Amino acid sequence: MSVKLEDVLKDENLVKNIQEIAKDTALLHGVLMRTKETPNSSDVVSYAPFTLFPTPVPTALFHQALAVQTHFNRLVDRVSQDPTFLEETLASTIKVDDFTARLFSIYKQVQQEHPHQSIVLGLNRSDYMLDHRPDGGTSLKQIEINTIAASFGGLASRTPDVHRHILKVANLPEECNRVLDNNPAAGLARGLAKAWELYGSERAVVMFLVEDVQRNIYDHRYVENELWKRNIPVIRRQFEDVCRTGSLDQSKRLFVDGREIAIVYFRNGYMPQNYTSEKSWEARLMMERSLAVKCPDISTHLAGTKKVQQELARPGVLERFFSDEPEAVAQIRATFAGLYTLDMGEEGDKTVAMALANPDQYVLKPQREGGGNNIYGNEICEVLENLKNSSERTAYILMDKIQPVPVQNYLLRPGAPLRLNSCLSELGVFGAYVRKGKDMVFNECVGHLLRTKSSEHADGGVAAGVAVLDNPTAGLNYSAT
Repeated sequence: MSVKLEDVLKDENLVKNIQEIAKDTALLHGVLMRTKETPNSSDVVSYAPFTLFPTPVPTALFHQALAVQTHFNRLVDRVSQDPTFLEETLASTIKVDDFTARLFSIYKQVQQEHPHQSIVLGLNRSDYMLDHRPDGGTSLKQIEINTIAASFGGLASRTPDVHRHILKVANLPEECNRVLDNNPAAGLARGLAKAWELYGSERAVVMFLVEDVQRNIYDHRYVENELWKRNIPVIRRQFEDVCRTGSLDQSKRLFVDGREIAIVYFRNGYMPQNYTSEKSWEARLMMERSLAVKCPDISTHLAGTKKVQQELARPGVLERFFSDEPEAVAQIRATFAGLYTLDMGEEGDKTVAMALANPDQYVLKPQREGGGNNIYGNEICEVLENLKNSSERTAYILMDKIQPVPVQNYLLRPGAPLRLNSCLSELGVFGAYVRKGKDMVFNECVGHLLRTKSSEHADGGVAAGVAVLDNPTAGLNYSAT
């Protein structure tokens, strides 16, 4: 006879037994990370942090997120091809945000040279939370779209079987059947493979541009191995390797360590600290100027900035990119939370006043990726009181704070005590697309990712050490706190 999950959560002895099995199961299935102590060695590894049990996501909202992803793929691609829109949208930001300004400077230089590569590859992840409205309804709201180095497609491909086994051990067969299949690693690799084929040289390799600290290497390896299965060669290099051995030939083909590079897959380069010297910036410019397919290219990187996200939410702006597709516009717009400009002027002043009056209703977001950068509550007041009359405020946007319903779960982390947490989850959906010239030759939703954290943490992802890996289960509602 099966039991209910609510009863399992309250049974401390059973939970202690299951958590040991769960950790072993994660290791058996390759849900792995390197340790903090030895982040660049695979001699000692641990399980990647994950939830003991999967988390329910309403079926209709889950499918809504999947269904809109190919529209978001096209939107990002169209924004990246609109220099007037990018220049006008980022004009205020680049005056006060040095990092975005450096990226934009590379963009302008590449534009002036008229890019030679007609193949565009995008691998992105659109992140959502479920907003619980005062009337009791729940809606899907986008947090952001990541157009560079969108992570955990690899490990997310391995976690469904982990949770299925845990639920079997816990005598929860019905819940086990609701854990959804997921293999974003294969889907991301299909996009990379398509772009590699179009590049047209069997000798050319896919280069993963990686950070110097590589705790999350196994997430990369799953995608790498999918490419090797297709006999597509992969190398891993850092900025300093490109600085030292990178070059362009007369045709602007990119060579690193003597190997021709078909695709530069950026798993680095999304934060200012990734560029440790001027040589790093010179390497980025060389790669952008090259014939190699960039994932993302510099224009797609800029299309993923928070300022662009805020501008796209303005009335009438989506129609600029989908002039004859009202259904696509409606599907995309339905996921938007309230987004507000902090540009200088009357509109931005209203946003400042609104945030200062009710700071707990908003999130202040800088133009940064990587998690842990957002500002909440009283800190919003501190920042905006200092910046309200300064153009420095235009480095941020303001967004409505999503109000999800917490659920109870256990978060398994190496060395952390076992305790029942009130948890919040964020659903990511992976998209992959390839365009050659004006023709979109590949456009797919390729999988999902659920990350869960204790409700006591306002911000931060798995790589930042706050959230853990999770799986959605379809159509369930349990353990709301």
